Amino acid sequence: MRILVIGGGGREHALAWKLSQDATVFCSPGNAGIAEDVACVGTMSVEETVQFVQENEIDLVVFGPEDPLVLGRGNELRSHGIRVFGPDQAAAQLEGSKAFSKEIMEAAGVPTAKSFTESDSERAKDACRTMFAEGRQVAVKASGNALGKGVVVCSTLEEALSAVDALKALGSAGDTLVIEERLFGYEFSLLTLVSEGDIFSLPVAQDYKRVGTGNEGPNTGGMGTYSPVSLVTAEVVKAVEESVVRPAIAELTQRGIGYRGVLFSGIMMTDEGPKCLEYNVRFGDPETQTVMRRLGSGLAEALMCVACGEPIRPVEVLDNAVTTVVLASGGYPGEYAKGKRITIGDIGKTGSGENVKVFHAGTVLKDGQLVTNGGRVLGVSAVGATVKESTQLAYDAIDSISFEGMHFRTDIGA
Repeated sequence: MRILVIGGGGREHALAWKLSQDATVFCSPGNAGIAEDVACVGTMSVEETVQFVQENEIDLVVFGPEDPLVLGRGNELRSHGIRVFGPDQAAAQLEGSKAFSKEIMEAAGVPTAKSFTESDSERAKDACRTMFAEGRQVAVKASGNALGKGVVVCSTLEEALSAVDALKALGSAGDTLVIEERLFGYEFSLLTLVSEGDIFSLPVAQDYKRVGTGNEGPNTGGMGTYSPVSLVTAEVVKAVEESVVRPAIAELTQRGIGYRGVLFSGIMMTDEGPKCLEYNVRFGDPETQTVMRRLGSGLAEALMCVACGEPIRPVEVLDNAVTTVVLASGGYPGEYAKGKRITIGDIGKTGSGENVKVFHAGTVLKDGQLVTNGGRVLGVSAVGATVKESTQLAYDAIDSISFEGMHFRTDIGA
């Protein structure tokens, strides 16, 4: 099988690395780390992608990021008879519009938080006042895609009113806001392959969104993950599939919208049971950097089944544990500088050996030197027999990596 992965971050590095164990893989545009594992072909337009697929006899195109899916790039490739893993534009609005996502949840009876959808700033602030008057804290969300920075969790009314102003200032992403009741409990991410009506969930991972150790500071795109999550049993996964995943797919189908791709369900386990925080239409990042290392054989075949709308062949799940720690640029998730020289020593000296894999998220080669090129720069992923072991191996490996301004959480997996 020959596969083209679209994207150039840590998620795409993990996908390309894993798929290359079963197939010949290319990546567009890729990054400095991905190029060490598979052939990178640079950024391509839709027309150039079609030509590349045809000339190189590509069997499957796998989309990593959500933006091209929201823009309908999957539709365009399918119109040329190309097999695509990733939902079409209509289904991608589950992530492209939080307002649409909440509409689907409510129509499908998916358990979720009480919310208001407003485009006017003052009405959004009134919704915040109503929530706090009812004794509820809120999460203020930009309806559009804000690259992981469109959610502000607010403990006070003052924070909520400020969040409305901040998210409206994002531009088009903040044209519409969702004012949502803040839920309490433990959170986890469920990645489910969806082939029309057939589904197959991958191992559960737990993500850490806040930038600082101890859940301090603002939300980020994710500072690390681990798997398995002891609190999330097979019974819990089944319950989430039945209450969160299947109803949403059924509601889309009723509206004439098919789904072929991965559905990311962000779940909060509350005292009332699982509730859906959000849907994403692509593999989560950095969750994917952890989940891919828990898989054995069969991923490439499973993704092909999804692209063809066929029953999904099960993917082998390994009896192991994985922890991934994100190394970020100074200032992230705010403004940060690029071009900082990265040193990656011999991680084998830490005793971790082949158990550690460094996934590149924001790197580039400049004059032959590896330098930073993003907010989240590297994901240090380690495999162990237990989460405690994999976590120790990951942090040991970090000792041999450095760049100016590098910071990371010290409690991933704890």
